[in-house]
Amino acid sequence: MVLSQTTPESNEPVSSTFGSRYALTALPKYEIGESSIPKDAAYQIIKDELMLDGNPRLNLASFVTTWMEPECDKLIMDSINKNYVDMDEYPVTTELQNRCVNMIARLFNAPLGDTETAMGVGTVGSSEAIMLAGLAFKRNWQNKRKAEGKTYDKPNIVTGANVQVCWEKFARYFEVELKEIKLSEGYYVMDPEKAVEMVDENTICVAAILGSTLTGEFEDVKRLNHLLVKKNDATGWNTPIHVDAASGGFIAPFIYPELEWDFRLPLVKSINVSGHKYGLVYAGIGWVVWRTQHDLPDELIFHINYLGADQPTFTLNFSKGSSQIIAQYYQLIRLGFEGYKNVMQNCRENMLVLKEGIEKTERFNIVSKDVGVPLVAFSLKGQSFHSEFEISEMLRRFGWIVPAYTMPADAQHITVLRVVIREDFSRTLAERLVADILKVLHELDTLPSKISRKMGAEDFGNVKGKKVKREKLMEVIVGWRKFVKDRKKMNGVC
Repeated sequence: MVLSQTTPESNEPVSSTFGSRYALTALPKYEIGESSIPKDAAYQIIKDELMLDGNPRLNLASFVTTWMEPECDKLIMDSINKNYVDMDEYPVTTELQNRCVNMIARLFNAPLGDTETAMGVGTVGSSEAIMLAGLAFKRNWQNKRKAEGKTYDKPNIVTGANVQVCWEKFARYFEVELKEIKLSEGYYVMDPEKAVEMVDENTICVAAILGSTLTGEFEDVKRLNHLLVKKNDATGWNTPIHVDAASGGFIAPFIYPELEWDFRLPLVKSINVSGHKYGLVYAGIGWVVWRTQHDLPDELIFHINYLGADQPTFTLNFSKGSSQIIAQYYQLIRLGFEGYKNVMQNCRENMLVLKEGIEKTERFNIVSKDVGVPLVAFSLKGQSFHSEFEISEMLRRFGWIVPAYTMPADAQHITVLRVVIREDFSRTLAERLVADILKVLHELDTLPSKISRKMGAEDFGNVKGKKVKREKLMEVIVGWRKFVKDRKKMNGVC
């Protein structure tokens, strides 16, 4: 037998991230570290921690796009180092933004000639877009009041209580009173009649929502316009309308073309839409377009020249990336009208599949409407001893992120679950979600009620509107406590 002996070729340590000291060192959390660490170690450690995030594709709480074609992903990375505000240095990127503005304005039926340029701007999302539109309404109203020799210190906006929080931010940040129309059970959007009743001489605009965050429902902008025209004729106020089409702006033109909600209505002066929702672009792009140039006061537009040439700008921020603007242009030319229509029709069909599956469980009431943003909002039927929040929590075990929330005033006693159907949510996933909901329901049926456990002695009487006996509730409470106690005795991790 031949004996052999090997000699290490070098004394260098094994270059494995998990074999290095960095796998044993706590990362800085509150102060910058004293020394550097290798790039591969930094990458691996951060990547590993990010594994604890939810899967974006299974995040059914969000309206925001989570999938794009690889070709567009490459365009995004190719332009990630371009600062959009450097318009003179990146004139083609500026031109692409202008093309997007013109396409979107015409999609919304702006009264433009064939070669006329639309008035609009790209933003970081609909929140910024709404701030800009609101500022334009406020300044137009102030100028009109000044010219008439009237006070202009108490502006207000009329909205429904279902508006997104960015409207509340605008009102608070820019000192505008927000006059909200309360909701009611079974009617979760702004009532046009009540909205027009609340309009007064200090109303800078009425904000209508094309695609409520709560239920996806489209508000009746045409009815609102009709009623407001009559009130304006009677009072001489000329109160305009803004349409918050953050979610519905890239849906209605393609699958509900007969619906009149946009610039076809004379009082609609501006519209915002989220490119990063059903515009099918990753997070970070929104748009606001005005009916005409006269609807955006020139004094709100700044002109700068210290980046190389005279550049008009109307934004709340300055620097921002160009990638999402380029991605939006990619989607507009890649898909065209036909492509967007196909995507939105598919989303709607998968929404109906999911809705049918949930209805077949016979455990839920459907709160959302078939016409609107493709989503399914649903609540437990009245005699359940469990809550929508428990279902939301238990669905996380399967990877699904399904939000549960209460409605705004005066419907806050209604709790719903909501599933948003995006482009990348297939029929297979819809059927799988229904199957997992059934598993959760079957497990909940074996568990004591958390609702009753939280009740005090004075609360006995009504649970979800059903009379129950004190003895029965006590039995449920004792059972739940025993269940929790037994689980604490279990060893191991599930």
